[in-house]
Amino acid sequence: MLDLIKSIIIGIVEGLTEFLPVSSTGHIILAETLMKIPGGAVWTKSFTPFFDYAIQLGAIFAVIQLYFNKLNPFSPQKTDREKFQTWRLWIRVAVGVLPAVVFGLLLNDFMDAHLLNFWVVSAMLIIYGVIFIVIENRQKGIAPLITDVNQITFKLALYIGLFQVLSLVPGTSRSGATILGAIILGASRFVAAEFSFFLSIPVMFGVTLLKMFKFFHEGGSFTGMQGLVMLFGFVVSWIVALFAIKFMMNYIKNNDFKAFGYYRIIVGVIFLLLGMTGVITTMH
Repeated sequence: MLDLIKSIIIGIVEGLTEFLPVSSTGHIILAETLMKIPGGAVWTKSFTPFFDYAIQLGAIFAVIQLYFNKLNPFSPQKTDREKFQTWRLWIRVAVGVLPAVVFGLLLNDFMDAHLLNFWVVSAMLIIYGVIFIVIENRQKGIAPLITDVNQITFKLALYIGLFQVLSLVPGTSRSGATILGAIILGASRFVAAEFSFFLSIPVMFGVTLLKMFKFFHEGGSFTGMQGLVMLFGFVVSWIVALFAIKFMMNYIKNNDFKAFGYYRIIVGVIFLLLGMTGVITTMH
């Protein structure tokens, strides 16, 4: 029962933080450290990272559910022009994903091996928190050039995709990097967040499936209890992400991202202190 409770807590953390610009990686590391994970018969060193990636799919399913009609080019409710615009949107998403695919395949293992430590994670939490505050102060009073996701050009999608590559550094936040990039390039907060969600679908599906393939290819397996734990985390992540996305999109209609910036700084300082005092000793 305790293992299922831990799974539910991590699922809540994943669902809440995956699409907010606050770094889900940092928050999951904190949660698992406080719950002494990995450790025990269920939370082994091989299963825990597999679990962490598997429950990301739950969060992705939330995006698909909420935006299914908008992203479905075969919807009978759409006119031919709307279907054409949907296909164009998917092509722009593919263009935006390209840099992450190229650099991710080249650098992901290196980043995990050399940069997944509390110094880097805490630094990225704090640095990007400051950047969010600075950018929002700079943008104050400036009308965005792009107020609809269909206004994003292929060139702009590629540039936003290059910002997404920055999230390979642990603690950066994939959504944070893409949202910041889109805002800097002239998109409204709403468009920046929405396009970030769309980019997450192929990126996170790809990364998660790649990690799963690697896990099984290297002889990994999990018990029935581990499968149940993973199922609970997946479902909870999906449900919580639905509410988190709705909250964020309603919040940014009348607010900026500075609150998230301040929050990142606070979490980054906590993360740093826990690392320096030895509470956080390992990352996976």
